[in-house]
Amino acid sequence: MNFDLSEDQIALRDGIRALVDGRFPMSRVREGFDRSVHEELAAAGVFSLRADGFAWTDAAVVYEELGRGLVPGPLVWCFGRKRVTTGFDASLIGATLVEFLGLVDDVVALSPNEQITRVVKASEIDAAERPEEWPLDPLTPVWRTDRPIGAGNQLDESFDDLWNAGALLTAAYCVGMADRLTEMAVAYAMERQQFDRPIGSFQAVKHICADMAVRAELARASVHTAACVMDDGTTGTLARAIAGAKLMAGEAAILNGRSATQVYGGMGFTWEVDVHLYLKRAWIFETQFGGGDHHADALAATMPTRT
Repeated sequence: MNFDLSEDQIALRDGIRALVDGRFPMSRVREGFDRSVHEELAAAGVFSLRADGFAWTDAAVVYEELGRGLVPGPLVWCFGRKRVTTGFDASLIGATLVEFLGLVDDVVALSPNEQITRVVKASEIDAAERPEEWPLDPLTPVWRTDRPIGAGNQLDESFDDLWNAGALLTAAYCVGMADRLTEMAVAYAMERQQFDRPIGSFQAVKHICADMAVRAELARASVHTAACVMDDGTTGTLARAIAGAKLMAGEAAILNGRSATQVYGGMGFTWEVDVHLYLKRAWIFETQFGGGDHHADALAATMPTRT
């Protein structure tokens, strides 16, 4: 496979990057998600890419840019939908915590055990925001409900289609985070002085930054592979490609977040530095559409056995 972006994909990438840089600076990102974020992205065609004739490879490019900018909101769940939507894995959390509930129209419930998907109107879910329960990601508010959500309606999308699309786009977002964390760590290492030298001149810091760059590139190749298979099933095994992409991209985002924190030293833990926000979002995404252990097992299951 040739993973070089086409001229059209480069233009798409640059256009989305310009949109993110211009409309979603970190000062706005830190304010969190509101309806205007969804409206601006929807107007730019982010959520209607497939309906507008774009391929999954194009969607991966777009969501990587959203990850670089740490754009907040239930962006993966909104893909392909006209209404603002969030969702959750019912088998993991028992329908007790729902992200962005007070800010969306619909909630999609995935049930991997039953292999079904259903949608419930957010207004029909009896839940309350719990500000005293500080969420892991401060830009991802959660609502708690102690009652089962309504039965809702069965979605037209099959469980596999929704799961694969969600895993791919989440992985692409993670690649963007991993890449941006590398850039941030390298820039800080060149700026921060110790013993009258940039800390980036020390071998240990060079190794950290080099490992970050390699992880991001390997994850990007894995995500692009999965996107190619999504577009053309004859190019590979979809289950293996999706599992590999989510596994490698999730690991890259988390490990690069930790590595960037290490490069920044004590500053990496402070509220003023953006690194911790990327790491916390990576931890959140680790739980969505299957975590690392799930996809490692799924990947292993696709491997041929020796007799």
